[in-house]
Amino acid sequence: MGLIETVFNLVFGGGRNAVAETAEVFRVNADASDKRAADIQSAALAQLSAEFGRERKGWYDRFIDGLNRIPRPAMALGTLALFVAAMTDPIWFAERMQGIALVPEPLWWLLGAIVSFYFGARHQAKGQDFQRSIAQTVARAPMVVDNIKALRALRADSPGVADTGGDATLTLAAVAPSDNAALDDWSRRTA
Repeated sequence: MGLIETVFNLVFGGGRNAVAETAEVFRVNADASDKRAADIQSAALAQLSAEFGRERKGWYDRFIDGLNRIPRPAMALGTLALFVAAMTDPIWFAERMQGIALVPEPLWWLLGAIVSFYFGARHQAKGQDFQRSIAQTVARAPMVVDNIKALRALRADSPGVADTGGDATLTLAAVAPSDNAALDDWSRRTA
């Protein structure tokens, strides 16, 4: 017995498993590799979420956001109003267009630059908000996967779902006959 104990202590002693450690030299431990990959992904998502995270907006920020939403609808509705004006009162419309024809070209360039910068900055801000929402959604993905696994384990057709474990009282209660009128009726009919 002493020789076998010495060999086992040599191979498995000190909380080590020499067989597993030797095998891991030739083949990566799949569980450890998956855990490292999950940790790296979680850290990257946490960093991305922190980078794009923002605190709740105050009333002033909401007010400014409301003002920022005015120009695009105003420009679209104004253009439609010009079409309506051209059809309903062509003389009035022609007079206004003659006034616009007198606007110097540098002023048109300035208007174009202002509109371009406004919509470009708005596009940039909306793009960052979209990336932030994507990062928050992806950060919740591991939790959703875990919840789905837990829910699937509760299905009636899952292996071992009705296992009582080491609870003897529950095991006896599960196999003990009970009052079941339908079963009693069926037993009488088949007897």
